[in-house]
Amino acid sequence: MLLNARSKRSRVAAALGVALLAVVAGCKPSGSSEQKGEGTPPASASAVPMGSGFDFYVLSLSWSPSYCEADEQEANSQQCRGGRPYAFVVHGLWPQYERGYPQDCPTNRPRVPGPKARNLLDIMPAIGLVGHEWRKHGTCSGLSQQDYFKVLRAARERVNIPPEYRRLDDYLTPDPLDVERAFLRDNPGIPADGIAVTCDRRYLREVRICMTKDLSFRQCDEVDRRDACRLPKVVMPPVRGG
Repeated sequence: MLLNARSKRSRVAAALGVALLAVVAGCKPSGSSEQKGEGTPPASASAVPMGSGFDFYVLSLSWSPSYCEADEQEANSQQCRGGRPYAFVVHGLWPQYERGYPQDCPTNRPRVPGPKARNLLDIMPAIGLVGHEWRKHGTCSGLSQQDYFKVLRAARERVNIPPEYRRLDDYLTPDPLDVERAFLRDNPGIPADGIAVTCDRRYLREVRICMTKDLSFRQCDEVDRRDACRLPKVVMPPVRGG
């Protein structure tokens, strides 16, 4: 009987010890890496499909009225129909090397299905543009069509368009540096050499912003040197129609 009692007490003590260990294990200190999520990417980064075979992206935002006016004869009718109904639109999301960039990579899916292209018309207002950008740039991202366009939309949502450039009711002739400063002002984190405002001989054409594969802003001195507009003033036609 004494042996049985001691055995029972031992079993009870062991069970209590296991229970205590379980309670302690479940009560991690508030600074633990598990609770803070250390060692795992932020939710925003983990939600972005990661491309491969290149170093970073350039998000190119085109001032659509410049395209419609300057290229009037050849401009895409879907984008420019009814005048110049759009302001800044996505021209593309371009994989880049630290020096140079890939393009027109081999693919077994050169065409973008109509429904998939139409899903992007709110930010890329021409089905032909969607298809062109996939063939020339998206095919070099290491991503499927679906994932590439998911990243493209996420990149656009990452950037705030300055309010003064969301719509123009009349012609504007800004210093390109003022346009760049407005984007820097409204997008904290873009380095001064991580953005380039482009132009032709007259018109402001695009704002190009460099991003990492997880869509953080980053420097890109080659893009800044190569693409930045050197004119003191450029023309931004107004938004009309739509």
